[in-house]
Amino acid sequence: MLKLAQNYNLSKGLIVKSTGSWYYVKDGEGSYIQCKIKGNFRLHEIKATNPVAVGDIIEYTLMKDGSGLITQIYPRKNYIIRKASNLSKQYQLIAANIDKAILLISLAQPKTLLGFIDRFLVSAEAFRIPVVLIFNKIDLYSTSEKTYLQELISLYEKIGYQCLAISLEENYNLDKLSTLFTDQICIIAGNSGVGKSTLVNYLDPAIKARTAKVSAHHKSGQHTTTNAEMYFLSNGACLIDTPGIKGFGTVDIEKEELFHFFPEIFTISKQCKYNNCLHINEPDCAVIGAVQNNEISQSRYHNYLDLLISVEDKYR
Repeated sequence: MLKLAQNYNLSKGLIVKSTGSWYYVKDGEGSYIQCKIKGNFRLHEIKATNPVAVGDIIEYTLMKDGSGLITQIYPRKNYIIRKASNLSKQYQLIAANIDKAILLISLAQPKTLLGFIDRFLVSAEAFRIPVVLIFNKIDLYSTSEKTYLQELISLYEKIGYQCLAISLEENYNLDKLSTLFTDQICIIAGNSGVGKSTLVNYLDPAIKARTAKVSAHHKSGQHTTTNAEMYFLSNGACLIDTPGIKGFGTVDIEKEELFHFFPEIFTISKQCKYNNCLHINEPDCAVIGAVQNNEISQSRYHNYLDLLISVEDKYR
């Protein structure tokens, strides 16, 4: 992907920033052009609030005023979405053509909920995007929170997710970050206030992404990134910083396939008596048995059931 991004002809480009009505495109010469979408694109992806996302490879026509008109979107290898706030649409495209997703998590100021983590992982699994879980702000954790951190790392590593505990404030474990991003297109996601923009600035101080302190009253983050934007790092990586996200939708997932995106549930489900088992209260359900025997964590199973309800609500 990165090699392609360096060899575009003048009518081909890479979406590096979206502001809603305008898209910033990097062409093969390294120049940036402001582009708009050709009107009929909105008809092709009527389920989305935005038919084009950061990371998309597009073709455009250069207009007399120096701006561009996007005329074609090339097929994506993957993308990631969130539930749209606009009730007339189903989802919002966040980014496309991603090699790796970095989910930045905090257990303090603000606290990332397990439901949020598992929703993100389901979305990434559905679109075959590898995920690394980075737990930030460990300098703020109490003794009990540090114990909880180790439990979570053990849980998610057992499932197969790479985990890393860091402190951007105290430079703890930051030497292990660079290998995560080399020569790849990576998306950084997480709640507002977990340190996404601070992480971007650490990886390349020249970027100077905006940061803000966590609200002392609400213990929640303030939005400093308002639009997704791709940054080009000196190690060859492309980093997509995203706005703080409160929740991810599962709009493209059917209830019968939801458990496929919980790797540990999917593995054990092959032992269930019925092929159409939803792992709720069916007889001889191997998944329920595994939960009772602590082979599958209670938190993951409960989050599966919560997501199952939300998927079912979609059709009501």
